[in-house]
Order: sequence, then C-alpha cells, then structure tokens
Amino acid sequence: MIFQTLDDKTECVGVYADGELHFEKYPDKLTQTWKYTGVFPAADIDYANLYCDGKTLAQVCPPAIEERLTKAQRRLKAYQQSFQIAKINLRNHCIFDLVPHDFLKEFCDIKNQITNHVLTTYDRPLVYEHLRDVTKLLYKIKFQNLNLSAEHCQELFYNTPSRMMAKKLLDGPRHIDYNLFGTITGRLTTQPLSFPILTSQRGFRKLLKPSNDWFLSLDYNGAEVRTLLGMSEEEQPQVDIHNWNVKNLFEDFITREEAKTIFFGWLYNPDSTAIETDVYNRQKVLDTYYDGEYVTTPFLRRIKVQQSRALNYLIQSTTADLVLDRAVAIDNFLEGKRSFVSHIVHDEIVMDMVDEEREFIPVIRDIFAKNKIGTYLVNLSAGKNYLDLKYLNL
Repeated sequence: MIFQTLDDKTECVGVYADGELHFEKYPDKLTQTWKYTGVFPAADIDYANLYCDGKTLAQVCPPAIEERLTKAQRRLKAYQQSFQIAKINLRNHCIFDLVPHDFLKEFCDIKNQITNHVLTTYDRPLVYEHLRDVTKLLYKIKFQNLNLSAEHCQELFYNTPSRMMAKKLLDGPRHIDYNLFGTITGRLTTQPLSFPILTSQRGFRKLLKPSNDWFLSLDYNGAEVRTLLGMSEEEQPQVDIHNWNVKNLFEDFITREEAKTIFFGWLYNPDSTAIETDVYNRQKVLDTYYDGEYVTTPFLRRIKVQQSRALNYLIQSTTADLVLDRAVAIDNFLEGKRSFVSHIVHDEIVMDMVDEEREFIPVIRDIFAKNKIGTYLVNLSAGKNYLDLKYLNL
C-alpha cells in the first residue's frame, strides 16, 4: 500500500494511507512511499525518490496533476513562510499540529499519485540498496544537533570579517542536512538551510566541538590513488601512497609534493604521458568500467560521461561511495553505543566519541579500511574540536 508520513521527524508520527490520516493505529502492509523519513526505519519499503535520482516532486509529476501540485506547494510555502515570521522552528514542532488536516490529505494524495507514477514507470536502480542505506544514515545525521561554541576560539574574533563569519555560523543552523543527489558522481553536498560543513573555511572548524568527549577522524591515505589501484586489481601498499610513488615511480628523484602534483596531473589528463607504469593502468580500468557512453562503478552507479572525463568521474564516484558505504557499516557497528557518526567530509568520517568506548577504535579503523575493492591505509586523528585534530598512532 502506498502511504506518506506527515512529518520527517521520528517523534512526529502520523501517516496518510487509503485516503485517511492515521495517528495511532496504521494500516497493514505499508510498502511504498515518496522518501525515507525514519518513521519505519526497519521496514521493507520502496522509496520512489531513489528510483528517480533524487528528482523533486515537480520534476517527475504526471502532467494530469501538475496544476494540483503547484497549488499545493504554493500553499505549503505560504505556511512555511508564516512559521518563519512567527519564529517557529519546525525541528521542534510537528507539522500536522500547525496546518489544517484537509490540506495534509490533499498534499499527501498528490504525493501518493506521484509515488505510484515513479514506481511504475522508472526502473529500480541497481545502486538502490546502497542509496537506501546511505539515506538512512544521512537522516540520522540531519537530526543530530551540532555543538557549536566560541570557547577557546578568540583568534576568530580579532578582525571584523572573521568575527562576522564566526557569528553567522554560531547563529545559523546547528545541523547538517546532506544532499545525496547534489552531484552527478554521488559526492555529498549540503542543503541551503544547513551547517556548511563542506564549504566553510578550515579555521572555522574550531567552532565545532563534540557532544561527547572528543572527535575521532578517519580518512583514507591517498584515497583516489588507492581507488585506481583497487580497480586495477593491484595490491594496496600499507605505507603512505605518495612516498611509495616517489620510490617506485620516480626512483627517489623528486619530493613527495612533486610526486603528488605529477601523478594527479597525469591521472586526470588522458593525453598525459608523464607516468609510464603497469601498476596504474588507466586503460585497463576504462576497458572494464566504461562502455564509451556510461561508466558503471563497482557500486553499479551508471553515469553518462564523455571519454575525456570518464576516468575522473569513475574514480571520484567510486571513492565517494566507498566512504559512504563504510560510514554505514561504522554506524551499524555503533548501534546501541553512545559514540556516533558526527559527519562526513569527502573521504573523511568523523565520530563523536565517548571516552569509555575508545577500545572500539581499532575495530572502527578496520571497518573503514576494508572496503569493497581493497584494504586502504587509514589516517587516524583525534581532538577536542574539529580543527585541532592530532595524529593518532595505533
């Protein structure tokens, strides 16, 4: 049965199904809806927005009900604007307590029709299960309140531009709302009304403090380089990959930074011949994952791309999905514990750790290291804020 939840917060439980609103007892066999909201986290439910690459309701609406949707969305926007004027924070209130129920029924009926249209006209994507699992984790992160504080951040207030930015961040949203469909490769972006974890200047990370005892950061050493190795079916060196390249590709004649510059210039320029080696085989990888029109990643994500950018898209998308997949696995391991996944920044996963659970760090590191295409070397660091993270040697 197709249904819609009335709010996206787990404590605001209400369902529209079979033409009615339900707040206590729900109909049986609720199996299809527009998007995940966390109300039924363990249920076997099809989410229509994952079938259509995260497109909006308007983008996939059948022509016959476009006018109804437009009117309903205008009315919803008017309600939302009135809440802003009244300084009502929807994170602290259930929307079905604030808007007329006849409007909720109308809007949910439209969503039901669009959901049915998408699920009957779009093919289930091969990457669906991965997208579903990541969506559930990003939902958790969205409803975690960040601990933002100016304590020990005096240097951010010494000049006017820095002080204004720090104040803007401190007074702004205290949650991270990721957009899983913000890029063609699957790399995360953030929604407008969200803490800008991916785009704020590095120094302002000091404002972000753990809610528990300290942050634990994990990131891959040379993530995209190792992804190329893994997709070439080569063994992963368990030393710094750029130092390994200095020795094995450049015979110790250049510095680590020079090796990085040359390597990435070669990697994403199909015409470059700066490196000649059988270890990094760009053509072998393209022959395996690119058909001349689409790359199909190890996660079965299909991306239409020109040949000149095919390797770039393939490696970036695969690396992004490897990190997201491992973040889901770490979150599953932390189920029932007080430590939790705080946020994700590119190939970095940051845990908000309880000191008493530090014994789990080696396990968390190993979960992160062993991914779908190999065992990557992991950098660990920890600290009392998100800027001042110190290398952790285990």
